[in-house]
Amino acid sequence: MSELTRLTAAELAGRIHSGEVSSVEVTQAHLDRIGEVDGAVHAFLHVDAEGALDAARAVDTRIASGDRPASPLAGVPLALKDVLTTDGMPTTCGSKTLEGWLPPYDATVTRRLREAGVPILGKTNMDEFAMGSSTENSAFGPTHNPWDRDRIPGGSGGGSSASLAAFEAPLAIGTDTGGSIRQPGSVTGTVGVKPTYGGVSRYGLVAFSSSLDQAGPCARTVLDAALLHEVIGGHDPLDATSIDAPVPPVVAAAREGANGDLKGVRVGVVKEFAGEGYQPGVLASFEAAVQQLRELGAEVVEVSCPNFNLALPAYYLIAPSECSSNLARFDAMRYGLRVGDDGTRSAEEVMSLTREAGFGAEVKRRIMLGTYALSSGYYDAYYGSAQKVRTLISRDFDSAFERVDVLVSPTTPTTAFKIGERADDPMAMYLADLCTIPSNLAGNAAMSVPSGLSADDGLPVGLQIMAPALADDRLYRVGAAYETAREAAEGPLLNRVPELKGAAL
Repeated sequence: MSELTRLTAAELAGRIHSGEVSSVEVTQAHLDRIGEVDGAVHAFLHVDAEGALDAARAVDTRIASGDRPASPLAGVPLALKDVLTTDGMPTTCGSKTLEGWLPPYDATVTRRLREAGVPILGKTNMDEFAMGSSTENSAFGPTHNPWDRDRIPGGSGGGSSASLAAFEAPLAIGTDTGGSIRQPGSVTGTVGVKPTYGGVSRYGLVAFSSSLDQAGPCARTVLDAALLHEVIGGHDPLDATSIDAPVPPVVAAAREGANGDLKGVRVGVVKEFAGEGYQPGVLASFEAAVQQLRELGAEVVEVSCPNFNLALPAYYLIAPSECSSNLARFDAMRYGLRVGDDGTRSAEEVMSLTREAGFGAEVKRRIMLGTYALSSGYYDAYYGSAQKVRTLISRDFDSAFERVDVLVSPTTPTTAFKIGERADDPMAMYLADLCTIPSNLAGNAAMSVPSGLSADDGLPVGLQIMAPALADDRLYRVGAAYETAREAAEGPLLNRVPELKGAAL
């Protein structure tokens, strides 16, 4: 493995901008790493070597001419979740329905990355239309966790998190509807951030659940995530839900936090996120993390958010309802897969055959759930009631944040489970997002940062940090302080990832 693939994004940017190494060299090192190991990991659905190297050359030319780099991350390559549109690259959303589709435009996140001089290595694997917690629902096969290739890398953005843990990319973009950035970060030992809803544009993000979907940064360090957050964040007039406000000072907060002082910071431990159903090693890691926060000077108190226990059922009414509406656009009439169009069938028959062939089992399950919840006579009982619960959860957060600056919990109740272990048990699969869903329902900011390895099985565990809407900088201050203290004691967690071989599984 090249030394360049081991460096953080901040370190790589420093070397590129000083002329010590070229962006082409860095990008090629990561492309070589993908070629070496992705047969075993399957983090990528599409690799754009030519496009990435062209972007890297443009950065090198600009630096050689004496011009200032386009951004603090100019020249540092990145892996992009295959749910964001890319002009010139396929966008499949992990579904046969969009296999081979070439969008005619870039998502705003994609455009901002290109303008920032970030070479895009390719598109990463995901659960179909972002529906899942394991990346097993991809129509193109599962992604494997670099820590143990018999285990899942989380979902829906398991490809992005696995690319980081396998050192195939120093940065990645994910999307988080119910935990799809944070849960993969937890089980792969990486950092994942769900920004405040509306803090990063959704224009060009293929919609699953429009009131919940949020793109965000994935990285190997808190500072790297902050640098990426600043690149992709900010108001976008193309997104009606985009917040017209400055990006919170996340990079400054990460640098401040790295000094290791949390005096004056009030941390609330969510009472409801512990106990039955949680792996003992996860709880032990969480308790150790809370103690570390105390030692850094934080004031720690227990906080009750009683309606958080209703978040999971509320989410699985709201998200499927919105998906049943959003996925109606995949009708075989305009783009994507078309089955049975032999001139003898009606448009309705072609539509039905196409959806039967193109959508996987989990997507069909959620469409049916959502359609039922929105149907006449059931709307108020199901969807309407779930929205009322959503309001109660938001009020729990408001009440908690009157007492504390941030809330903490385990990111997910268990470490990575084995591929296939929960495939036939949807409820067990859904429980992976137990701790992450409340922040999506309320729209506030949340982060998962590695908190070591579980004593149960030696696999990564994540600490979830939650902050009020538009207070994303609090995540980065607390996350960086904790990360610095933990690494001082244990070293970087990803240094302990087993060596990968490239032979296809």
